[in-house]
Amino acid sequence: MADNDTVTILESPTAPTDPKSVPLRHTLATLAYRASKVLRDAPQEFADFRVGTTTRTPLAILAHMGDLMDWALTMAQGQVRWREVEPRPWPEEVDRFFAGLSALDAYLASVDSPEPKVIRRLFQGPVADALTHTGQLALLRRLASKPVRPENYARAEIVEGNTAIEQPPPRSEFG
Repeated sequence: MADNDTVTILESPTAPTDPKSVPLRHTLATLAYRASKVLRDAPQEFADFRVGTTTRTPLAILAHMGDLMDWALTMAQGQVRWREVEPRPWPEEVDRFFAGLSALDAYLASVDSPEPKVIRRLFQGPVADALTHTGQLALLRRLASKPVRPENYARAEIVEGNTAIEQPPPRSEFG
């Protein structure tokens, strides 16, 4: 492997000592990194872009992603409560999504040992769904002629605990 192909694995200084939650927290940081790239600098008209009469707009998808993070936090806390919120303006939904993602990550970092069953359910339900919707938003950006530059995500600086919209710059974008 050439020097420029070296991948550095970064560890958060706030990473939990319980290894069971590390993969999920890393997944949350990955979701934040990818969603940040897709949502950052999206043109204002993107929120209402539609590819068909039966498809959801990016705003509706983003609002759903916020709902998923709210649901995930209740799952982690043992309450399991779903609530669908009426979409707010784009900037508010962006803030809401990242606030929910950060609240979930902070909760996971604060508990000594999340139940393995809870971790699996969080990943297979709301977290995987949010990753899927991030990909949908990336596709919609391309269809709206506002594509996000592709990147070698294996080289990205993704660290557990960094779940904010502010992310490190890409290390290896293509084209």
